Amino acid sequence: MKYVIGVDLGTSAVKTVLVDPQGKVAFEHSESYPLSRPQPNWSEQNPEDWVQGTLVSLHRLIEVSGVDPSQVDGISFSGQMHGLVLVDREGKVLRPAILWNDTRTTAQCRKIEKTLGAKLIEIARNRALEGFTLPKILWVQENEPEVLAQAELFLLPKDYVRYRLTGDYAMDYSDAAGTLLLDVASKTWSAEIAEAFGLPVSLCPKLVESFDLTGTLLPEIAEASGLLPSTKVFAGGADNACGALGAGILGEGRTMCSIGTSGVILSYESNKDLNLEGKVHFFNHGEKDAYYIMGVTLAAGYSLTWFKETFAGDKSFDELLQGVDSIPAGSGGLLFTPYIVGERTPHPDPNIRGSFIGMDSGHTLAHFTRSVLEGITFSLRESIDIVRDSGKEITEVVAIGGGAKNEAWLQMQADIFNASIIKLESEQGPAMGAAMLAAYGAGWFESLGECAEAFIRPAEVYKPNAQQAATYDGLFGLYQEVYGQTRSLNDKLAQYRK
Repeated sequence: MKYVIGVDLGTSAVKTVLVDPQGKVAFEHSESYPLSRPQPNWSEQNPEDWVQGTLVSLHRLIEVSGVDPSQVDGISFSGQMHGLVLVDREGKVLRPAILWNDTRTTAQCRKIEKTLGAKLIEIARNRALEGFTLPKILWVQENEPEVLAQAELFLLPKDYVRYRLTGDYAMDYSDAAGTLLLDVASKTWSAEIAEAFGLPVSLCPKLVESFDLTGTLLPEIAEASGLLPSTKVFAGGADNACGALGAGILGEGRTMCSIGTSGVILSYESNKDLNLEGKVHFFNHGEKDAYYIMGVTLAAGYSLTWFKETFAGDKSFDELLQGVDSIPAGSGGLLFTPYIVGERTPHPDPNIRGSFIGMDSGHTLAHFTRSVLEGITFSLRESIDIVRDSGKEITEVVAIGGGAKNEAWLQMQADIFNASIIKLESEQGPAMGAAMLAAYGAGWFESLGECAEAFIRPAEVYKPNAQQAATYDGLFGLYQEVYGQTRSLNDKLAQYRK
């Protein structure tokens, strides 16, 4: 029996999965690591924590599974997007990594927009948002020039880990598309964008396909991980691109909803010339010469986590969600907006904040919990509607992540999206996508589509309830009014946030 390993480098933990040729997960293991918030709006991590977590997780995976290391055909990666890692010419990390959910770079975003104008969307296909990598580089350029002066390359999180495992520098197209430095259609680094900000193109690593072989394990890494030095390592992809692979989003009209810390609506796109004027993200896929449209809710699962920790810290998530299905659609007139860390789609606004509207003395914890789920799903519906407005017909959505683990929430997604929601038999999200890249790269399949047919199996389908869908259509219209109605008030309240 042969196996591949998918490594999913997340924001809070690294997860490894051992997958057989039928797509069955034989074993999995996770290792958590800390997140640092040294100042308001800052979010950083020590890249060494990623490396050590990955090695421990790989070692435990091999040790507990009992698999002979010679049975592992290859490893590939999924990684949290946008995070900035700067290394010097010896490969030494120059400062803590600045993560995707760090929002210190508003001034740099405005600078990018002013400098590039319409060229930004034309070349990079995405608006300048605080989460992206270029604004982080410019922040370092302005605030820590001595650090940038020492930098030989910038890397994204999974690419740094892969470098430490193999000694090879590279970045795949799906992750590079989230930097604002890639010419997305031509699949080359944009000298025009780099030079506009006094950055040498040499700061950017070589570009590779997600399934390309990027080396084998260094001897000391092989020993620490329990694998062989000859183990093949494939480039991997951005977490959302890998999530799309793991959900089988490999053809026109295929769409997924991924709810983790953030929430994502992602739809496959083959037309490299499609320009949606920055209303949603447009990134390169893990499949060669394919793309995807993506809308993001910054605090999706995080809104539920925040709510539980703040108001029901003594309960598990399962206990919190018990009884939610007995509360009618609309949560008894209680409406939640999930802007607790700002928002991205369709409102690229790091300063907007969330709200509960319509509270009365009859509302219980179950009402509030359901309203949080509804607010998250309404936010994702805004991205669904943008994709539909581009001309795509969305009648089915594959659900992955935390939002696929609760039946009431799955039915809610079907009703709010007015589309059938497909739950997968074995949902491993980005980790499965990373394993698929290793399987395809190792020659197990002729195409990623063939790999998806072997690996991915639907388990259940949740169809929209016409009456519920109609109720939610009305509520959704009210939800859409909240942002504009509260924007000015939110600005006035900001002075009290200390």
